[in-house]
Amino acid sequence: MIKRRYTPYLVTALLLPMITHAQAAIKSIDEFTDKFNHFPGFYSFYADQNSGKIYLDVDKFSQPFLLQHSLPYGVGSNDIGLDRGQLGGSHLVQFERFGDKVMLRANNTYYRASANNDAEKQSVKEAFASSILHGFKVVAEDSDSVLIDYTPYLMSDVHGVSRRLKATKQGNYSLDPSRSAVFTPRSKAFVQNTELEAVLTFKGGEPGKFVRQAVADPYSITVHQRHSLIALPDNNYQPRAFHPQSGFWSIEHKDYSAPLGSSMYVRYIPRHRLEKKDPTAKVSEAVKPIVYYLDPGVPEPVKTALLEGARWWEQAFEAAGYKGAFEVKMLPEHADPMDIRYNVIQWVHRATRGWSYGASIINPLTGEIIKGHVTLGSLRVRQDILIAEALAAPFKNGDEATKKLHDMALDRIRQLSAHEIGHTLGIAHNFAASADGRASVMDYPHPLVQFTINGQLDVSQGYASGMGAWDIQAVKYGYSDFRAADEAEELAQVIRQTKELGLEYISDADARPQGGAHPTAHLWDNGEDPITELRRVMGIRKQALGHFGIENIKAGVALSQLEEKLVPLYLFHRYQVESVVKLIGGVDYEYEVRGEGVTKGAEVVAKEQQIDALKSLLETLSPEALAVPEAILALIPPKAYGEARNRESIHGRTGLTLDAMALPEMASQHTLKLLLNAERLNRVAQQHARNNRFLGSDEIFNQIHKQVFKATPKSPMAKKLNDRVQYLTAYRMANLSSSDKVAPEVQAQLRYYLRQIAADLTEQSLFSSPTKAQAFELFLGEHIQHFLKEGEWPANYSPLSMPPGSPI
Repeated sequence: MIKRRYTPYLVTALLLPMITHAQAAIKSIDEFTDKFNHFPGFYSFYADQNSGKIYLDVDKFSQPFLLQHSLPYGVGSNDIGLDRGQLGGSHLVQFERFGDKVMLRANNTYYRASANNDAEKQSVKEAFASSILHGFKVVAEDSDSVLIDYTPYLMSDVHGVSRRLKATKQGNYSLDPSRSAVFTPRSKAFVQNTELEAVLTFKGGEPGKFVRQAVADPYSITVHQRHSLIALPDNNYQPRAFHPQSGFWSIEHKDYSAPLGSSMYVRYIPRHRLEKKDPTAKVSEAVKPIVYYLDPGVPEPVKTALLEGARWWEQAFEAAGYKGAFEVKMLPEHADPMDIRYNVIQWVHRATRGWSYGASIINPLTGEIIKGHVTLGSLRVRQDILIAEALAAPFKNGDEATKKLHDMALDRIRQLSAHEIGHTLGIAHNFAASADGRASVMDYPHPLVQFTINGQLDVSQGYASGMGAWDIQAVKYGYSDFRAADEAEELAQVIRQTKELGLEYISDADARPQGGAHPTAHLWDNGEDPITELRRVMGIRKQALGHFGIENIKAGVALSQLEEKLVPLYLFHRYQVESVVKLIGGVDYEYEVRGEGVTKGAEVVAKEQQIDALKSLLETLSPEALAVPEAILALIPPKAYGEARNRESIHGRTGLTLDAMALPEMASQHTLKLLLNAERLNRVAQQHARNNRFLGSDEIFNQIHKQVFKATPKSPMAKKLNDRVQYLTAYRMANLSSSDKVAPEVQAQLRYYLRQIAADLTEQSLFSSPTKAQAFELFLGEHIQHFLKEGEWPANYSPLSMPPGSPI
């Protein structure tokens, strides 16, 4: 074998033609784009109408900018959650060149070093992984920029549509490139942002019920996806420190340059940039006001209500020392709502009623909000009208106008508009506001209604109007201009003032009913005392059920539609039950910071109040509270031809006919699931062990045993209702007694009471032959005994699920 040795000169001679050929293959950008449409802007791009491709002119390398994904056109299902206008992932990214490739790198912004030492910053950068989002081939270049084909990335599923469909069990879908394309009418470039849009089609099989409900062809789902390339704002914005009592969300990162002994966590509040023209003046115009734009597709009278509610925030900014700093306008005719230059309020339709929400595009380095985007579900207002009509029975002749009821629903729309804008201003929920006289639009309000002495429904106080005192304090903290003062001291003064006003602030995790413990922070509640309000609500419910009938629907409407009117009326108390149950094992506390006043700590709710709460909850399980009036059962027929039950209907166990036991089962299961909650029972047991002045879990089980299993119903129907409650209670206790979420000492108590219940139910059969009247008692007793012996419930049973309640 002969080996050849190449000299360096020979290698160079061989490579030169190859390099020359490669360079010749790369055209200049002008030459390559000669016949393309040019869109100059932040990142200029070219559109080739023949191939349908988008080419991006990359003239800024290693320069961070924001990349925001979103859905201009959605799927239309609240359950799937891919809404029109939905903001998706947001990354701080930069383009980097590697030979003939350009990489789009997402920087890891959570882990940082604030020191001036570049080596220290580099060590953090190298320790935590970044993410290359996409790689592009250079197709043309000039001396100062390169051209890349952005089309493949634009037409990829960066929003995660297929993942979302799979997660919601709607089928396995994949992107179909043959039915996807760049959408040039909405692809534009501006000085500070470039907007690129594509039409994406996903193909799949075995579509789920939500896809079938919302999509024209459930095997082919077409949406629009947007890429927004956004220039970072200038460095003149001053981040504002987060405080746990400020009412704002937190934008957090970890600083590895923090001194030893100091916290590594740095937290800012998210907020729009707002400055006074004269920071020394008590009241001043803003350098640049915050402007929100309303979707022109909103119909009247909702449009006016949304505008009015949105403008409530002007009151808060005026209290913070601004004149004309917050404005609300109609979106200009040809403006794009997804354009990051516009803060927008969108009116979004879905197949079923669903949540509204406020989202923002935020600079992760500083917390500055660049764009606020409000999504308002269009069907919520109709639910308020339905609830009001269910309570009022207003159609005596069948054709009455119900202006007052509609006005109440529009009052809710005003509040909702203000609420969701609040989120896009950076402000979190305050679920304690209802106990402070409706002190915030950032609470979830339940309609506050009552009956007059003449039996008429009074909805005049259904929803509050205007900014609450707490909202004003939140805006003062987040948006006051303290450039002419000591900002830290001024912020501390705002916090002190909020406390002096007696305004409480408790947000999401602490207010949720399952396992929640705070006694005043609740969702969809009213009043300072949850127990008093539950009994009041139960009284309203009883009165409304008493006159429920044909006058609850208009003339010409099928009687079977009364079923959907009955559901929210019968379950009118469901959220106040959630409020009351949190008094059981309840703990009163605040988001306290050391050195800012008298320490409150964690105060256990008084035993007397907990006992009263338990009593009021058990009252909701009585046959009197659960029974559906016979007049209603005798009136509502099976669904009329051409109609069908939906998710808002009663799905029972009697086929086409209305199941008289379905709503009672749902309501009692709701109370029992909240009361017999693993975390709640564990907490009560511990509190009693710490101090016997506190309520104990044994007292809870004893009262349930006494009032559910020792009851003496007065009629056959009352007996049947009580039997169902007994079964649900035993079933719940059995499941908890073998749950790894329940403390072993509480499991022991549960099993003790199950033995007692089983003994009570089967006691009579030990002395005589059982009778037909004892059939249920023997049946349930045998089930409990089987569980205690075998460790599993013998019957295949699942309690009925409640129809949707939230959002009302």
